[in-house]
Amino acid sequence: MAKALFGHVGSGNDLRLSYEVRRLRARVAELETELARTRAVNDALVGVDVPEDVRELEAEPVLT
Repeated sequence: MAKALFGHVGSGNDLRLSYEVRRLRARVAELETELARTRAVNDALVGVDVPEDVRELEAEPVLT
């Protein structure tokens, strides 16, 4: 049984699996970069002074 499991680990699917892992790691890196950019924009907007009349607009319900 151990030989069967060992043989399965070294199967031909390793290239596809390694390609998929590389693709997913690249996607995660893209998403982390986008998250960092979004957080930076959000942090910049936190300090913006919003006039009172604009705050009142946000409190009104949206007409459907």
